[in-house]
Amino acid sequence: MHITLQEGSEFFRGLLLLIRKDQKITDEEKSLLMRIGKSLGFAPSFCTTAIAEILENKYVSTNPPVFSDKKIAENFINHGLIISFSDNEIHRNELQWLQLVANSNGIDNAWVQQEKEKLILAHNKKKKDFDDLIRLHPLS
Repeated sequence: MHITLQEGSEFFRGLLLLIRKDQKITDEEKSLLMRIGKSLGFAPSFCTTAIAEILENKYVSTNPPVFSDKKIAENFINHGLIISFSDNEIHRNELQWLQLVANSNGIDNAWVQQEKEKLILAHNKKKKDFDDLIRLHPLS
């Protein structure tokens, strides 16, 4: 799956909006977002600044990202679920955001719910840690 620079920017912006939905940014969320930003080709300083400023930045478009390929959108949602659950809770606002992204990309909310349940089940059974889950959904 190839992600253009423009779609990579939308991917990262969408995840930034996701992590501010519960008005707290955990160290795990920062770490995962830094890894994703790096894999998208963004400089660490850019990612650090964007993460640090997202709670206060009112100039970031709040429109859900729309991708050229449904697979990219599904990958975005999977990454979003992983990031959301990194604090062992998927906040209602985070899930609503991911469902809005799904709707904007022609993905059924039932699919989002199914992916959420698979993530929680895998985590609870300790079959996979977050590094394993990220590897299941590579960006390139």
